[in-house]
Amino acid sequence: MGEDFLNRGMETMTPSELVAVQESKLRKQVEYVCEGSPFYQRKFAEAGLTAADVATLEGLARLPFTTKEELRDSQLADPPLGNHAVAPMREVIRIHSSTGTTGRPSYVGITHHDALVWRDLTTRSLYTQGVRKEDIVIHAVGLTMFVGGLPVKDATEHLGATLVPIGTGASEKVVMALRSLHASVLHCTPSYAVYLAEYVRSHYGMDPKELGLERIISGAEPGAGIPAVRKRIENDWGVRLTEGLGNADMAPIIFGECPEQRGMHFNAQEYIIPEIIDPDSGERLGIEEGVSGELVYTAIDRECCPLLRFRTRDRVVVTATSCGCGRTSFQLRCVGRTDDMLIVLGVNVFPTAVKDIVASLVPETTGEMQIALEKPGPGVAPPMRIMVEYGADVSDLPSLKSRLEGLLKDRLSIPSKVELVPPETLPRYDMKGQLVRKLYEEAR
Repeated sequence: MGEDFLNRGMETMTPSELVAVQESKLRKQVEYVCEGSPFYQRKFAEAGLTAADVATLEGLARLPFTTKEELRDSQLADPPLGNHAVAPMREVIRIHSSTGTTGRPSYVGITHHDALVWRDLTTRSLYTQGVRKEDIVIHAVGLTMFVGGLPVKDATEHLGATLVPIGTGASEKVVMALRSLHASVLHCTPSYAVYLAEYVRSHYGMDPKELGLERIISGAEPGAGIPAVRKRIENDWGVRLTEGLGNADMAPIIFGECPEQRGMHFNAQEYIIPEIIDPDSGERLGIEEGVSGELVYTAIDRECCPLLRFRTRDRVVVTATSCGCGRTSFQLRCVGRTDDMLIVLGVNVFPTAVKDIVASLVPETTGEMQIALEKPGPGVAPPMRIMVEYGADVSDLPSLKSRLEGLLKDRLSIPSKVELVPPETLPRYDMKGQLVRKLYEEAR
């Protein structure tokens, strides 16, 4: 195990070398899928394609996308895993799930081989983020069907680090473990890192920095990529915050942020082919610095649920295509989900952008906010209604309200109606935070 790389050969591979590896595995994967998946047999037939037609990276672009809705329909028609799955159930060793925006579970099966692939690419992502054998890692995320739970446990242990599997909803145990075991790493969502700092101050009268953490590894939501949220967490804990990005249907942590912190590196070179597309037209975009679009994944070493051109709905921006750390993979930030995007007077607004503005005014605000929707989006009748917690020492609420509405107008070009609420009014989360409150669902 090298000082800087877990797999130097793969992580420093030239573009031409990587294309050769990916296309070789793509050919085998497509043949396997076309032979064993009724779902993809129909998809290829409807598109008038054969396996040979999509045997290259260029040819892959001819294949129609796979969507989450199609996977749900596939599982409804052919339970339990759907007719997009290839491996028989007797080969499936574990099932994970994601709820998505509809709330209906979508199940993902993995074979023993799939589990090893997940472990390998997730271990690489953790190593990229700085986790080493000497670390004691508090694992404060769900240990149930969440893909960031047990698979990350497997990767942490494979790396040789010491795992403390606490899970969610146990802040007292997290603090006790930090104090007793002198843990160096906390793995959690950004929302929980913010909440836990508040918990430490209110329940123990301590500055979180006193607990001695060295780094926080976060994911499951784009909070760590929001500059004001990142600054707050790093200042609260006195740590380096890094983020990872994965997908329940594809793999636990596919991207991880190196010490250069210019974005998250792609870490699944020989297992997944990534694309970035225009979310409206579906056109493939070049992976170049500054490009913004939706992530699409194709599995090229998967047995049970080998998805081809799967639309993740993750909206990303490519931040770099080279790095001082020596890794040759591109880097990106996730700015939100395309299905979370709201439109106000023709302007596209991601809730994370609103969160960044609110969090930038800490301690005048607590950093907590929710967009309140009276009707389903993406269209929102102006002004956008936003509930914001004001800080404990703020006395001039009209001035704060005016300032927030001005910043939202200046930076996002949208009219807003800010409703200031007392500290600790809005909910806190130990997993994914909810930046949008759907009032129309509460009224049912």
